[in-house]
Amino acid sequence: MKARQKRALFLLGGLAVLGIAIALVLTAMQGNLSYFFSPSEIAAGKAPLDRSFRVGGLVETGSLKRSGSDLTVTFVVTDEKHRVPVEYTGILPDLFKEGQGMIATGRMGAGGIFQAEEVLAKHDEEYMPPEVAAALEKGHQEGSAKMRDATSKPL
Repeated sequence: MKARQKRALFLLGGLAVLGIAIALVLTAMQGNLSYFFSPSEIAAGKAPLDRSFRVGGLVETGSLKRSGSDLTVTFVVTDEKHRVPVEYTGILPDLFKEGQGMIATGRMGAGGIFQAEEVLAKHDEEYMPPEVAAALEKGHQEGSAKMRDATSKPL
């Protein structure tokens, strides 16, 4: 074999090893991705049923209920257009309360109840996660448009 052929063979082998390494890294990263869905997107059926994802919005006032026997908490998260019931077993963050923004990671369970594995609350009065703010703004705009349409129609 000539030196030129050896170099080409070595280069092709290196590219093959690099391609395999990139494929393995991308496959590993795919399993760790957690997509965000608003309650409206969940209601539209856009959220996956077979994998973990994040849902965010405001904790609906009056929806927080604590179990008397264990650390199970149920509440409703809303984007002011649609509602998603959430169930979480564990200790909630100190800043978690009704009317505040939150993000939960988990899966959709039986009966359309989101089974949260982790719950995060917003940090202070000024901060809201960008995904939650965008989902709330979109829900508010759609709700305002429906109200405008309803009030502009003659009786």
